[in-house]
Amino acid sequence: MRRLRFGIIGAGRAGLVHARNLLTLPRAEIVAACDPVAQTRASAAEEFGLDAVYAEHDELLADERVDAVVITTPTFLHRQTACDAASAGKHVFLEKPMALTLDECDTINDAVERAGVKLQIGFMRRFDGGFRRAKEVIDSGTLGRIMIIKSTGRGPGGPGPWMWDLRKSNGIVAEVNSHDLDTLHWLTGQRPVRAYAEAHNFKMPEAAERFPDFYDNVVATLRFGGDAIGVIDGTCPAGYGYDARVEVLGENGVLFIGTSQDRGTYHITVDGEAHGRSFDSWRTLFKDAYREELAAFVDAVLDGTPTLVSGADGRAAVAAVLAINESIRTGAPVAVPTDAGVPA
Repeated sequence: MRRLRFGIIGAGRAGLVHARNLLTLPRAEIVAACDPVAQTRASAAEEFGLDAVYAEHDELLADERVDAVVITTPTFLHRQTACDAASAGKHVFLEKPMALTLDECDTINDAVERAGVKLQIGFMRRFDGGFRRAKEVIDSGTLGRIMIIKSTGRGPGGPGPWMWDLRKSNGIVAEVNSHDLDTLHWLTGQRPVRAYAEAHNFKMPEAAERFPDFYDNVVATLRFGGDAIGVIDGTCPAGYGYDARVEVLGENGVLFIGTSQDRGTYHITVDGEAHGRSFDSWRTLFKDAYREELAAFVDAVLDGTPTLVSGADGRAAVAAVLAINESIRTGAPVAVPTDAGVPA
């Protein structure tokens, strides 16, 4: 049985999640990793039994054993790393957000098309059992026409210092709420065409000192091409845990996806106090989804089938992110470029 041989570019927290999941896939193996931090490289080499760890991604891409890469570097490095990987003939699994600008997204998409390699963007909610069942309900027509769809995405800690600079990260609406934007697009089958947003820095004065435009809370309203109205809210750091929930209101009913309580546990005592336990991390809530998205990518490469989350999907989310940030800056509604992503 042929196995797809992976190199991990970025062996930090997210890279390790993907690497550990690859170890569970019968059609995949890890042969190399790279990271600029020496201790991180050493830890990856020890955990995964690697004889090849590199400081720079171009060294890893020169390794002829590598068939495909998982890229989990900071967003401002995505364009160069993904294009270099494609030019080296490596298939690319690229974590979200895809890139910083639409031009960067286009450059990545052009590079993988020229090279004839596969590209998949890391929107793992599409591979979660609950979200998939919700998609089936919506597509069945049971709810009728979608009127309002809301998505919450809140991270427990951070964001890291490099994310404070919107020129390098596009802010938490990109780093956290890209998932929400893709979820609304995917569930409705509609592309956002207009955005209005408000944002504020409530909890991170240390970031505001250096980057006055940084925000840790955002709420955006979106008009979709098929007339649905969407709302996303994002917070990072939320403090209380990782929170990802969606509500879909149709003409014939309402659908709820997700809960903030770990394993759905929740109780109220006789004194009226409510008690529950929140999810501590995205790694916990979407544990199976992260594995399934990589399994789908491996199958697409080895079986010659399309990936289930395309570069066009990644570009559509970036287009919405940019419109939301422009709305925050101007205080006015902003049109989302109509050429972004899958047609409405």
